[in-house]
Amino acid sequence: MKIAIGNDHRGYKLKLKIADWLKNNDHEVEDFGAYGEQSADYPDYAMKVAGAVARGDAQRGILICGTGIGMSMAANKLPEIRAALVYLPEFAALTRKHNDANVLCLGELNGDDLNLEVLEVFMKTEFEGGRHQRRVAKISGCGC
Repeated sequence: MKIAIGNDHRGYKLKLKIADWLKNNDHEVEDFGAYGEQSADYPDYAMKVAGAVARGDAQRGILICGTGIGMSMAANKLPEIRAALVYLPEFAALTRKHNDANVLCLGELNGDDLNLEVLEVFMKTEFEGGRHQRRVAKISGCGC
């Protein structure tokens, strides 16, 4: 699966670990920056990653900042993006199963180990469809 990944300055070190995990689990990674720990504006990277997912250039996206809050707010501005800020593995499973989340937002403050657990669950969990499909369609604005 092709994964678009992006971060601000606070998420840079965690992004490197996440990219390694993704590559070691046979995913292709496209890194949209930031490429260091110099101050960077999270909306710029949220839009790049969300844009790649919305266009179909990547199947999923991963965004990392200090808390994940700003990234999720920015990414969800784009149609067809269902960005979820997730701090616990159980919630990663639910947002994939029930919401078909296609962008995972992580907060560096959550710690590397827990964020990597969340990532693994997010990547391995499939959308259940069924009654949830109707709800996802409503998020997308079709009203089905």
